[in-house]
Amino acid sequence: MTNVAQMVDVSTSPSSIAKLRALMSELWPSVLLYSALLVAAILALKLPGATDYVGADNDDGMRLVEVRDFLNGQGWFDLMQYRMGLGEGSLMHWSRLIDLPIATLIRFFDFFLPQERAEALALAVWPLSLTVPSLWAMGLAGRRVGGAFGMHVALGLTAFLLIPSNRFLPGAIDHHNVQFALVAIMTAMLLDEDHRPLSYAVAGLAAATAIAIGVETTPFVAAVCIVVAVSWVWEGEPFARAAKAFGLALALSISLFFFGTVPPRLYSTVTCDNLSLGYYSLAALGGGLLLFAATFASRGSRLLRFVALGGIGALVLAAAVTIAPQCLHNPLADLDPLLAKLWLDGVQEAQSILALNRQDPFTLGFYYATGVFALATCVFRLVYGDRVRVHLVLLFLLTVSWAIAAFQVRGTMFSNLLAILPLTLLIIDMRRISASDSDDVAAAFCYLSTVIMSVATVWGLAGGLMGMQVENGESILQAAPAKPSCSSKSSLAPLSDGPAGLVVAPSDVGVSILRFTENRILAAPYHRNQGGMLTEMHIGLAEPQEAEAFLKGNGVTVLAFCADNPQTRELAKMKPDGLYAQLAKGVVPAYLKPMPTPEGAPVRFFRYVPTGS
Repeated sequence: MTNVAQMVDVSTSPSSIAKLRALMSELWPSVLLYSALLVAAILALKLPGATDYVGADNDDGMRLVEVRDFLNGQGWFDLMQYRMGLGEGSLMHWSRLIDLPIATLIRFFDFFLPQERAEALALAVWPLSLTVPSLWAMGLAGRRVGGAFGMHVALGLTAFLLIPSNRFLPGAIDHHNVQFALVAIMTAMLLDEDHRPLSYAVAGLAAATAIAIGVETTPFVAAVCIVVAVSWVWEGEPFARAAKAFGLALALSISLFFFGTVPPRLYSTVTCDNLSLGYYSLAALGGGLLLFAATFASRGSRLLRFVALGGIGALVLAAAVTIAPQCLHNPLADLDPLLAKLWLDGVQEAQSILALNRQDPFTLGFYYATGVFALATCVFRLVYGDRVRVHLVLLFLLTVSWAIAAFQVRGTMFSNLLAILPLTLLIIDMRRISASDSDDVAAAFCYLSTVIMSVATVWGLAGGLMGMQVENGESILQAAPAKPSCSSKSSLAPLSDGPAGLVVAPSDVGVSILRFTENRILAAPYHRNQGGMLTEMHIGLAEPQEAEAFLKGNGVTVLAFCADNPQTRELAKMKPDGLYAQLAKGVVPAYLKPMPTPEGAPVRFFRYVPTGS
């Protein structure tokens, strides 16, 4: 027994504990530990109830369709979705920069597994792997502003933010998780108070990558560019190397992505929903001018640098007005009113804070409260002159992100992310105050309250509990009874039994038809497919005789009717004598021949046979 006790004492000696503490004060060991725990938590919470290896978002299914087409030989520069929409198809606005790693993972796992399992494993590995760069960036940012303890606070808060998120679940392969990591990286690089050129070169590369894969973060990228430019104006020569590194990296990277991913035939085309001449010219021009100014004006007076920055801003603005004036407003503002009413207004992530307040006010805390708390913290710190540069940078970036989130709910992921850093500094200080007097109950309470209020999930749970009280105690956490889905593989099985053709179905079902069958579809929920979506809606609204003209004119072979689909119900309500309303009543026109349908399936299929055939 004595020997065993001695062994235990040796194994837990102060030197071993000190080594462990030293190890966990380093960035990468801590990041890997938190990443492993985060991945384990996500898998434990999400896998038991999973029914599909593709994410629930239509974008996840559509990305898989795009990757499959790429793997089957569709060209790198060919982003057409030939099986969607009117005519020859719809040109997608997504980037091959996301398709490539997913396709590579599928090809790799193909060596060991059947195709479906290879896809499933690849689609699980990709989003889970992105937790590592996300946590690395946030851990680095926390370390830069708050030392080793700040690193652990930032890592812990980020992990709690990602656990309830659907962006890092197995199967979540749209580009939003990559954007999350890139926003974290840009923020961490701007918090390098030593102004190392490498940090700002990484920020420039991350900014270019964010623009290349999706324009949702373009306002944030613009804010990052403003932070770098204003920092150079204020600091002058000490900041010159950082500014030059950022400008050069941004200009070179965006050029590489433009010429490497945009088809040559579209070099002169300006589109506002993806990387095109508009965003390329502005980013390259802005980066190049910043590089030029930092090279030749850094040793001048601050006034001279302000004048130089004003000139850069004027030239970039003039280029925007000349090259891409249409991109100075919301790309979805030109959406057809019928689509806005029946489609966009029902997409939760596209709702504003005002619309969300009307529809589901108890979720406002989860989406917005930590951002408000962090904004107030930054303002308070600045009033008292505490870490002025850090809090100014965070206040500006957070204000921009929170404003975007107020406009569209999808932006709250980024505002909640940025809120972590000023709240990390607040937690550090509250902990120090509490530890200085262990008998001060008020200080301990404030410290604990600060930690709790810094976790968005806590606000979400509080809102849920309030919602339960309003709804007479009915639990909002209780799972709804499982219903067969119109988009499931089993429901869509009849479409695989016959020859492939053009299927009319609700836009929410369209992506699943592309994924599970070889058919073409008219409608899928993408703004570049307005013609297809409108045609499907007009078919549902038209009286049966008029609807046949639409079916015949577009070469439709099959109509899929899902009575439970919200859009279908709305169309039937809008036009009681329309085709969808008649089908809901069981009135089937002669030109629609019922097809065999699986028992219990919520979708009914009709083969279109022209009148007189």
